[in-house]
Parts: sequence; C-alpha cells; structure tokens
Amino acid sequence: MALTRSWSRRGFLGGALASAGSLALADAPLTSPRPHARNLPGPHPLDSAMLETLAAGAQLDGEVSICVHDMTSGEVMAALDPRRALPPASVAKAMTTLYAVEALGIDHRFATSVIATGPVVEGELQGDLVLAGGGDPGLDTDDLADLAAQVSAAGIRSVAGRFLLWSGALPEIRQIDAGQLPQLSYNPAICGLNLNFNRVYFEWKRGGADYQVSLDARSDRYQPQVASSRMRVIDRDLPVYTYADGEGIDDWTVARSALGDGGSRWLPVRYPARYAGDVFRTLIRSRGITLPPGEPLAGRPQGREVARIESTDLRHMLLEMLKYSTNITAEAIGLSATIARGQSARSLPASAGAMSGWLQSRIGGTAQFVNHSGLSDRSRISAEDLVLGLTMPGAAETLMPLLKPVELSDSEGNPVRSGLAQTVAKTGTMNFVSALAGYHRTARGSDLAFAILTTSPHQRAAAAASQEEVPPGARSWSRRARRLQQDILIRLSAT
Repeated sequence: MALTRSWSRRGFLGGALASAGSLALADAPLTSPRPHARNLPGPHPLDSAMLETLAAGAQLDGEVSICVHDMTSGEVMAALDPRRALPPASVAKAMTTLYAVEALGIDHRFATSVIATGPVVEGELQGDLVLAGGGDPGLDTDDLADLAAQVSAAGIRSVAGRFLLWSGALPEIRQIDAGQLPQLSYNPAICGLNLNFNRVYFEWKRGGADYQVSLDARSDRYQPQVASSRMRVIDRDLPVYTYADGEGIDDWTVARSALGDGGSRWLPVRYPARYAGDVFRTLIRSRGITLPPGEPLAGRPQGREVARIESTDLRHMLLEMLKYSTNITAEAIGLSATIARGQSARSLPASAGAMSGWLQSRIGGTAQFVNHSGLSDRSRISAEDLVLGLTMPGAAETLMPLLKPVELSDSEGNPVRSGLAQTVAKTGTMNFVSALAGYHRTARGSDLAFAILTTSPHQRAAAAASQEEVPPGARSWSRRARRLQQDILIRLSAT
C-alpha cells in the first residue's frame, strides 16, 4: 500500500550508519520530506504486499501497524496500516528516553541524602533526622547501608528528635496501572523515596502442615526483614493473591493451594517511603543508633546534610532500563523530566500528557501516552509516529548506543546470519500485545528505522477477565507475534 497524504510534519532525519561494526549516524541531513511507500523494481524481499501476507500468516486475530523507513533515501520502504494507533507496551520507553535526555541531560544523577535539623552535642543529634529521597528509581538496600555508615561516621550516636521521611521530589503514585493483578512486581508504587524498585521479597517454605513465610528487602550484601509488609496464608484456591491497605502497611494474603513445597517471588510495594524508612531503621540500628518509626515530612527538609549517595548517571540508568524494561525507572525519569520542564507531574497521566505534547511538537501526529513505561493498553501511538520519533533530529544518536541488539532466527530457532545486517531495538510485551521498534542495517548497508505494533483487543479483554498472570493462549500468541517480527527483519536483512 502507498502513503499518499502530503507531508505536513517536521521532516525525517536521514543519514547513514557510521560503520559496519556499530550502529551510529554520521553526516546526517536534518530534514527530508514525508516519506512515501514504494516497491523497488525487480525481485524484492519486503514490500507492503509482503507485509500484508506475513501479517495474515501470523494469525494474530487482531490489529497490526507497521512502518519501515529507509533513512538514507528518506522514503517508506514498506508499510501496513501505518497510521493505526495501537498500544506500544514497553516500546514507549524509547520515547521516554528521548524525553528525559533532552530535559535532564545524559549525565544527570539522582541524589538521596540524610539531613540533620539540629546540632550534634556529645554524639546526640539535637533535632530530627530526615531520610530525603531525590527520586532515584535504583536506590537499593546496599545504598541505605552506606548512608547509615555515613551517619555514624558523622559522629551521630543517638537522635533526640523524630525520624522523618521526605518523598516529595516526585508525586506519590500507588501503582502504575490499576488494571494489573495486585501481585505483579513490575507494577509498583512510585514516589521520591524508592527502594529495591519498590519490591519486597516474599519467600515461603513448607514446615509440617503449615508454611514459614518471610518478607525481606534483600540486596547483594544485606537481607533485612521488613515490617511494612505482611503476609498471611489462607485456605482457598482463588484468587492466588489479595492485597489490602493495612493503614499504611501492605497487607497480603496468598492461597495455600498455590504454594507447593516452597518458593519465592518479588511483590510490589505500595508505601515505598515507609518501606525505605523501615529498612533504614534496621540498618542504622546495627550501627548502634536507634530511631523511632519514620513519619512523613510534607515540606522540603531544611538542615545540614550528613550523608549522601548518588545514582549512576542517566546514560547507564537508561541502558539498564532499556535492557531489562524496568517500569519504575521509566516512570521516575519521565516524571523527573516533566518537573524539570516546569510542567505538571501531579499524576502519571498528567506527566505522560506532557510527554505526548512534547512528541507532538516535534513530529505532529496523535500519540497519546498515559504513563512513561508503556504498562497500559490505553497508551496509543502508530507505527508511523514511532518511526517519526526514532528519526527526528538527534534521536538515533541517543538511542542507538542504548538499545539492545536483536538476534535473528528462523522458524526452527536456528540463528540467521546475513553479512553485515544488524538490528538494535526495544521490545514491548503485554498479554496479547507485542511491539518492536528500532534501527536496522541491511546486509548491503542500507539504514532503516522500523516499528511493528500488534495487538488483539478482544483476547486481551478476555485475559483480563480470567485473572490469570499468563492467560490461556497468551504464550502462543506472543510466539506468533515475535515470529512476524523476525520474518520482517530477516527480509529486511536481505534488502
């Protein structure tokens, strides 16, 4: 199919990849007219008709939007319903990356500190001790232990005042997407004081007729038990897990029939500041400093900083986020970027709306995000708009070094090698949603940007009603969606 509507948006970034060994743009012209679909003369391994054939063969029983853009010629090489807006899932993180880098800078670091509000007299702090978060999504138990050591090294042996928790660097958000099952650890709360990706480690072992259960905040060096979450084993079959707000404590139950002889999993935390304060109290107690239970602090803390730890730089954080698709990282950096722009970040939809407006100001289009991670089927963007985002000025230079390589394989699982062909991309997966978008160098050196979005809305609706983490048919559907992506990339390799 051909795209015939005349160009009315900002042009695509054209250019060539700098070398065969790594994907990086060089000497790229800044603009080009809106690309038009074309079928190359003679035998050609991929065109719009072939996309339609491949999509039909995948039997996804849903909706598809595909766009492949030749970054050298500035033309659309192949497209299938490229303006149909579909859920991008975690592919949205690629746009969040560009949004955050522009607002915060690639060297940005998040800081977490401990503040004393009074003087230290003979080892006693004559005031309050404040654990103050700066929005770091990667803060872990080891970091809190280092902060506790710094407090001790500052000469503090006891605290006369209160122990306060400040999490106001980011808004308090109880979960990313209300439509997810309660036990899914990739759907945690977010605030300015986060810990261990706002997850708690649940472990169980059969002991006679009953179970021994524990909840801890484990990291590489420490494994403190927590009091801010609790678990009860209940005689039932379904639901497997239930969650209730126990007046600031995460109150969980689990079905006895689902536990077997033993096991473990991460559960989401809904009160991350309290969780961090709980763990910090335990760690600093080992230094001989006893603190009362943490209390929330409404205003920004004032006083003397006695301990501080900084995150890795934003580049490293984004590299990890895109590799492991960590939702809390995407949300924290997206919220921070919106705040840095001076716009409203009172909620995830508000902040994501600011990001949608930012992208629309760059490329036009109708992208609508409801969060920064893609964890929602209510976010919408078309394959064409994703490609426009991937090819706007500066995007490829930022994203290519951060995106993960995609290995190609045939239907039997055998690796496919095609000369110099290589792909870096971001995947996106939810039940009955699969997406892939990024950059591809063909075997003959053509440089492409592509986006492949697929979903089956009615199967997704049925999956939500089933209340199963992996509903019937989801795995086989995802395999077919990934096979479609692989088949497209294999044909692109030969272009």
